[in-house]
Amino acid sequence: MVTPGTRHPARQGLAFGISFAVGMLLLVAAAASVLQGISAVSNDRVFARDLDYTYQLDLPTWGWIHIVVGVILGLTALGLMMGATWARMAAIAFAGLSMVLNFLSLPYNTWWAVVVIALDVVVIWAASTWNPQG
Repeated sequence: MVTPGTRHPARQGLAFGISFAVGMLLLVAAAASVLQGISAVSNDRVFARDLDYTYQLDLPTWGWIHIVVGVILGLTALGLMMGATWARMAAIAFAGLSMVLNFLSLPYNTWWAVVVIALDVVVIWAASTWNPQG
């Protein structure tokens, strides 16, 4: 019988599995962000140009922003998969930042930004509902 002060092994295994899955989702979002950034930095034809847009930056600047955020997301994902406690809050914060950046870059590449925003929503939901003690 498991007393209230002890941890149930099955629950801990489930918590680790969920943490690892959230980390993998965040890693996919990070890879998408880095690839989006590389495409922008190389002035790929994937992106719309010459837009009259309020948050207008040149395309390579948006690219470098996405690369930096993607690398931060990737490091956070590795922290989640290793079970670091700081990584849950960092995943929520950086996935939120990624959502904002992709929203601001919607006119440049709409579908790619929407996919990354959807991945970030799932990451935020999963990281915020996961209870490692439960």
